[in-house]
Amino acid sequence: MNNVCYNNLFKLLIDKELKKSEFAKLCNISAPTLSKLSKNEYVSMDILVRICRGLDCTLDDIVEIVPLKENV
Repeated sequence: MNNVCYNNLFKLLIDKELKKSEFAKLCNISAPTLSKLSKNEYVSMDILVRICRGLDCTLDDIVEIVPLKENV
């Protein structure tokens, strides 16, 4: 199981009526990085900062740390 979850990010994109491709262009995110986000895989802090700046949000708005008990 993954330790991070980006569901909040994708909910935010829906709220802002942004397609994934528009989001990627806005935040300068590559296709492989977008794929990592979709699979709840780790991305660099640099990417997360670009997302927060591009969407005018905080880390809490886009990423959730999955509690350890759910990783067992």
